[in-house]
Amino acid sequence: MDTYNNLIYEKTSDIGVVTINRPKSLNALNSETLREINALFTSIANDSSVKVVIIRGSGEKAFVAGADITEMQAMSAIEARIFSKLGQTAFEKIEKLPQPVIAAINGFALGGGCELAMACDIRIATEKSKFGQPEVLLGVTPGFAGTQRLPRLIGKGNAKELLFVGDMIDAKEAFRIGLINKIVPVEELIDIAMAMAGKIATRAPLAVQLCKAGVNEGLNVDLASATAYEAEIFGLCFSTSDQKEGMSAFIEKREPAFQCK
Repeated sequence: MDTYNNLIYEKTSDIGVVTINRPKSLNALNSETLREINALFTSIANDSSVKVVIIRGSGEKAFVAGADITEMQAMSAIEARIFSKLGQTAFEKIEKLPQPVIAAINGFALGGGCELAMACDIRIATEKSKFGQPEVLLGVTPGFAGTQRLPRLIGKGNAKELLFVGDMIDAKEAFRIGLINKIVPVEELIDIAMAMAGKIATRAPLAVQLCKAGVNEGLNVDLASATAYEAEIFGLCFSTSDQKEGMSAFIEKREPAFQCK
């Protein structure tokens, strides 16, 4: 595994933990960090021993406070477009990663940080977490797919309010509108995220991965095409050893021993 300047990657058994590690800038995303995210998740995608990934931010103040404004301020229009595509590519790598990705959010998840969280499959936040897309306060739009993922998660009306007004919302409001899955005490965040990751890791890995693909692909097509795709992946499961093991274990009233094949 490569080493990174702005990320820490640790693997505990079959769970990978990625830490955005720029605490002095509240883990703001600069170009180097985005390139490292892309590279790391490319590596994780090819590591079949990893069944679930957790993303978190270093320090106690922020998950990711946003994109790095000090880097963006002097960008030309062409440079800004390249920066936007860099972030979109990195976050798409997370969204399309075969393995599920859990965002463990403590503190600020603003702008690019909120967009990073939305690229994950599940979002767990603390009572102190704050969310928002404040780009209009800076004279710009979200650039890392915020205008696209936000309405898909919380609906068009709620998304437009957050995007147009630019205010922060707290964890309770984020939970109410469906932006996050859970609110947990600060001191329990990582333990709860690890517990959920551990539970997912005991499920049939290929079936979990196909569930993720089914949801992601189905949201981008009409219902008839989506259900046809579901039938294909359902059928594909029956070509795996894990399907045979899972159903045999159920009939024999024992715990399954999945082998990811």
